[in-house]
Amino acid sequence: MSPVMLEINSIVDVRATIVQTRRISSDVSIITLNCPSVAATAKPGSFVNVKVNTSTQPLLRRPFSIHNVQGNLIEIMVKTIGCGTALFCDTQEGSTVMVLGPLGNCFNIIDHDFNTAILVSGGIGTAPMLFLERTLAAQGKKVINLIGGRTKEDLLAQNLSDCRFSTDDGSMGFKGTVVDMLRNELPDIEHDGTLKIFACGPNPMLKALAKFCNERHIACDLSLESVMGCGIGICYGCSVEINTPDGGIRTILLCREGPVIDAKLLVV
Repeated sequence: MSPVMLEINSIVDVRATIVQTRRISSDVSIITLNCPSVAATAKPGSFVNVKVNTSTQPLLRRPFSIHNVQGNLIEIMVKTIGCGTALFCDTQEGSTVMVLGPLGNCFNIIDHDFNTAILVSGGIGTAPMLFLERTLAAQGKKVINLIGGRTKEDLLAQNLSDCRFSTDDGSMGFKGTVVDMLRNELPDIEHDGTLKIFACGPNPMLKALAKFCNERHIACDLSLESVMGCGIGICYGCSVEINTPDGGIRTILLCREGPVIDAKLLVV
């Protein structure tokens, strides 16, 4: 069964207070928001759309995966890649921002029977993994994190457990892509019983992973990235093509029927 579709009635647009901003690398920060109404209904894989300041520049909100939930607080991992994210990371603690969410669907952790969860991420794709790991661990699942990057500076593993690293240049851990590392690690992991893979990262990584999993009939959920203007299916900025069971292709709005999709649906 594919991850469920967005339920509009669960979405709120609220003013949230920035409780803490802490930098974890040269260009990545964890921002903690006091946002009880979003925290109450958020699920691993869902995201929020944040208006980063009160002016019209930048005009559009920015989408961020929910990194973690603790009581009334949500955490999001933000990489500074433009003016909007730079403004957000520089916003003073105690300031408020408008937060729309929780948006999108979530990772499917219910409908597939598995003992071990392999969380595969690359770069800022580690953003949803802490929330997912803690939810899976609470269900008694064994969790293994495979984290890839171009160099060791690209590796992000804040508070994640059982982390195994790969770098393209060999500066840390396995030398090669994270999919290459998965191929290398899989025989030992499979001894622990049934498994499912959950992934988030750059599109080339996700396509390579989907091909790998589909060839081996391994269940896999992918969290895709896309430009999202509204987050609720109005602007049509996040349309992507997916496979259909009859061998065709159809277009979905990633904010409505994603960002999580079954690997079998990804057009590779």
